[in-house]
Amino acid sequence: MSKRTKAAASWGLVRPERGVWWRLGLALLAGVAASGSAVALLATSAWLITTAAAQPPVLILMVPIVAVRAFGVGRGVFRYVERLAGHDAAYRVLGETRARITGRLERIAPGGLSGRRQGDLLARLVLDVDAVLDLWLRVLLPVAVAMVTATATVALLALLLPTAGAAVAVAVLIACTVVPWLTAATAARAERRLAGERGEVAAAATETLLTAGDIVAFNAVDDVLAEFSARDARLAAAERRSAWSAGLGGALLVLCVGGASIAGLVLGSTANITGAVFAVLVLTPLALADVLGGIPAAAQLAIRVRAALARVQELVDAPEPVHEPTTPAPLPRGRDLEVKQLHVGYDDYGRGSDPLRHDDVLDGLSLSMPAGSRVVITGPSGSGKSTLAAVLLRFLEPRSGEVLLDGVDLASLDGDQVRSVVGLLTQESHVFDTTIRENLLLAQPGASDLRLWRALYLARLGVFVEGLPDGLDTMVGEHGARLSGGERQRLAFARLLLADRDVLVLDEPTEHLDEETGRALLEDLFTAAGQRTVVLLTHRPELAPAHALRQSVRLP
Repeated sequence: MSKRTKAAASWGLVRPERGVWWRLGLALLAGVAASGSAVALLATSAWLITTAAAQPPVLILMVPIVAVRAFGVGRGVFRYVERLAGHDAAYRVLGETRARITGRLERIAPGGLSGRRQGDLLARLVLDVDAVLDLWLRVLLPVAVAMVTATATVALLALLLPTAGAAVAVAVLIACTVVPWLTAATAARAERRLAGERGEVAAAATETLLTAGDIVAFNAVDDVLAEFSARDARLAAAERRSAWSAGLGGALLVLCVGGASIAGLVLGSTANITGAVFAVLVLTPLALADVLGGIPAAAQLAIRVRAALARVQELVDAPEPVHEPTTPAPLPRGRDLEVKQLHVGYDDYGRGSDPLRHDDVLDGLSLSMPAGSRVVITGPSGSGKSTLAAVLLRFLEPRSGEVLLDGVDLASLDGDQVRSVVGLLTQESHVFDTTIRENLLLAQPGASDLRLWRALYLARLGVFVEGLPDGLDTMVGEHGARLSGGERQRLAFARLLLADRDVLVLDEPTEHLDEETGRALLEDLFTAAGQRTVVLLTHRPELAPAHALRQSVRLP
């Protein structure tokens, strides 16, 4: 992808909607008014103080006195309006950007995100996306305000003394071109590294917290902390380099502003002008330090924003693992499932790939699952059990072969249609840090308490919940920390039953459970499933109730 194409894609990601542009325009006008008030305040004050020293009639000073007050008050008022309108617009753009990314990830996940680290995903979706705020609030708006205000200031000084105006124009030109270029050039490598290093630190921190128990159990605390410290040291080094460049930009800017003031001093001292005008020529350029102060930082930040948005763009550009049909076929009434010569891999997505590739996870699998049947599919880790579950739920598209629902290929159905029939229970079914009631209502919003209790009792969790002091309003803790492993799985299964799917895919539901608990869980799951089709994917088939099985398949 060319740089122009990448830039267009990034702009499409962060572009404001039509209703936001007027807010950005208001922020720009208010920013120019605030910065202009600051410059006018210093210029008017210089003229007033110098003129007042000659003790003229007080009426001569009345207008500049009122002007000083007006500019002083106006500076604060306009700055408030700028902050209010700018942040309102920027947060609206951020919300729109998050909505675009979420909509895109909904089509990609989970198959298109396989292999990505949780912490890195979190950093991209939070820290990197937040770069949208920096783009508008600390890059585009400050630069636009500085350009307009500096141009107006140069024009004012040129009216008073053309040579002084030209000298200030040169200083402004250097401050707006050379200074940000030098700042960006010295910080380019560090700024490009910052987004990636932050992602690495976030990923390491997330993984360390999630696996803290295992780390302690295997006595790997020192090694993990040493690796984490090394990542943190690399991030700190990049931040120090970035800070050094920011300091360089600030120093160069002070030199430009100081040079403009000295030029006004030298040129004004040789010109035929009044003392008040001379004071204005000398002191007014100093106000540009505040006006132009954000430009070096904006140039430096622009590199960081570009790198962050590139990481987000890389995420949303991931290929879709499933191509939805333009005109989906109607959902069939029957619930018979049949798998025919299924070839599935992960290095590319979509049909049309070579069906005889040797890196297929599933290589020519055929399987028949009549409605209401109980099927156990077993095999070692990596044999394709979870891959089959992803295909059955239309999270992943096969290279060749087909999965038929009552004779209709799943590829001709919309993914949501398929998932209205096929439900999934995994070994890591997510339990949210809220109440049991709210966790269940995710499956069927608005369901009555009677339906919630029925699902809990079918999952053999009703007696347990009824014995809790708060019942359905009991908080389960982060990731269900206040529940045992078996209780978390039963809660997730109750949620699946409440969703009322006709085909239940159970992907390693007994993982992390002891043999007795796992056997009891599967017995209850098969019983509660009733007339539904149950597809059990496990490497522990001996735990499944033998009397309920109608078919068993082993993957190589």
